[in-house]
Amino acid sequence: MLFSNKIPPRCSYCSRGIPSGNKILCIKKGVMVPEDSCDKFRYDPLKRVPPRPAVPDFSRLKDDDFKL
Repeated sequence: MLFSNKIPPRCSYCSRGIPSGNKILCIKKGVMVPEDSCDKFRYDPLKRVPPRPAVPDFSRLKDDDFKL
């Protein structure tokens, strides 16, 4: 699942944060670490990069598995 309702708050994808190198410039709190969060967190879905889906392992399958 790419989108979930239970996303932990992080400054790296807060609408009030502006990325600057390996720090986040927050309008409310100042300079923050991307893993931090505060009570002013507002989720911005365009800043979040979801984890890549797991790659299926087809090496265990044989040709007989694909025959009807």
